[in-house]
Amino acid sequence: MELKIENLSKTYANGVKALNDISLSLTTGMFGLLGPNGAGKSSLMRTIATLQEADGGSIIYNDGYHPAVDILNQKDIVRQMIGYLPQEFGVYPKIDAVTLLNHLAVLKGINDSTKRKKIVDILLEKTNLTQVRNKNLGGFSGGMKQRFGIAQALLGDPKILIVDEPTAGLDPEERNRFLNMLSDLSNDKIIIYSTHIVEDVQELCKNVAIINKGEVVFAGSPNDAIQGIRGKIWKDHVEKSRLDFYKKSLNVISERMVAGEPYVHVYSEDKIAPHAIEVEPTLEDFYFHSLKKINQN
Repeated sequence: MELKIENLSKTYANGVKALNDISLSLTTGMFGLLGPNGAGKSSLMRTIATLQEADGGSIIYNDGYHPAVDILNQKDIVRQMIGYLPQEFGVYPKIDAVTLLNHLAVLKGINDSTKRKKIVDILLEKTNLTQVRNKNLGGFSGGMKQRFGIAQALLGDPKILIVDEPTAGLDPEERNRFLNMLSDLSNDKIIIYSTHIVEDVQELCKNVAIINKGEVVFAGSPNDAIQGIRGKIWKDHVEKSRLDFYKKSLNVISERMVAGEPYVHVYSEDKIAPHAIEVEPTLEDFYFHSLKKINQN
């Protein structure tokens, strides 16, 4: 199973070039999509989901068994094989879960009532919503609403599932439950997972793309990304009064407070100070380093 994106471009009417010659290859499993706000992530996902037109390029889906599908030009077919959970997912607060999911299934083209009931029951069970199936959605917690969002996205058993910032606002327990569910679903689907939480991508995704200013900064496995900066990330505690000097004199890629004290991660070929500690790099270190390098050019 492969989703092949080649030379995809999109410029909006206001002149913003959201996608600039994007090329990526996605296969079965979870694919992480990282980038700052305005990088082009949402534009890419909306284009794949047929919610907006591209100016140029191609997106081809091939499962190895059936004729390839041209995502940009066979929209009716594509909409039967894609599930989409946008960042802002609204629900009708005075309708219960089973009624709304049944209605959405009809809109998806599942017209046989017996088959539809079975599908709805399975999806409510899969998303752990069976016990609240008759509860109005207005009374759902944030995590329950997100799980309902996945249930509607899974109608029709899509081969491609697109989720945009799905864990935003969830408490740690709900977040873990939601991510475990996505991981289970990824065995036979291409899941495009867009998030600001880099740690999630490192743990869950076998491949990742970093996008900035409409261009692919990096595409590959998290392990390959980390390997490229191994031995070059240093952690140091910095007095608050010297933080600005540090940032001007060294390649500080990130800073954070620990027990009220500032610590920095610095990219350097050599040890930056006697008390600095070389640390095992993370995908987050690579992400910040990549964005800083691009912004400096």
